[in-house]
Amino acid sequence: MKIKFNGKEIDTQITNSQDFFMQNSNNSSDVWIINGFATKEKHELKEFDELFCIPKDTLPPKDALDAMMRARHTPKLHDKLKKCSVAVCGLGGLGSHIAIMLARSGIGRLNLIDFDVVEPSNLNRQSYMIDDLGKFKTEALKEQIAKINPFIEVHINTLKIEESNIKDLFILDDIVCEAFDSATAKAMLAQNFHKYFEDKVLICGSGLAGYGDSNSIQTRKIANNFYVCGDLINAAKPGNGLMSPRVNICAGHQANLVLELLANK
Repeated sequence: MKIKFNGKEIDTQITNSQDFFMQNSNNSSDVWIINGFATKEKHELKEFDELFCIPKDTLPPKDALDAMMRARHTPKLHDKLKKCSVAVCGLGGLGSHIAIMLARSGIGRLNLIDFDVVEPSNLNRQSYMIDDLGKFKTEALKEQIAKINPFIEVHINTLKIEESNIKDLFILDDIVCEAFDSATAKAMLAQNFHKYFEDKVLICGSGLAGYGDSNSIQTRKIANNFYVCGDLINAAKPGNGLMSPRVNICAGHQANLVLELLANK
């Protein structure tokens, strides 16, 4: 019987996964993967099954990691998402977590855009560490995503988005997520994006400050190819700051909508 083991095609007379791995595994802590699913239960081997045996503390080869993610995400969806590109505009509390969620979900290309550096006040809600202080957010987030999945293509633009560069920034992207802190910047992008990209989806965030009232954060379709996630009310202001849980709820809405739209594309 022909199977694929650690990326190479081999012949074997062994009929079940447990016996095969016991013969080919050097350590009881090794991760055993059968057709993308990690398990140590006994499974009947079939022609052209794909098996990997990987040390627990070692990054799997690209094919093995992809097979595992493919099994977790369901194959057809994973294959579709791998071909997609999503832009995230603004990499603060909202944008940094949107990017991380999309990276973990198997988006093949991320276009990360921000002009700012990481500062201490960001640590209350943004996806950065003390070691990132002083780095450009684009570069710090690219490093972080590489530690999650080094096989994702991450393109960074360390600049301020203005009306004059919108038409050049998003040419390769299927969907664009807006995650600015500034209401003026939000309005600028929302008012100008579809002048240049009539058929592309723009997802904005609005109303995510404070804490509590989780269910008021919703996803709304405002117009064709235009969505807003948030409660549309709670802006950051004195006495109503930005806190991690509610910001993350809104980030989850935006990232989840990206997956929904790409899955149905």
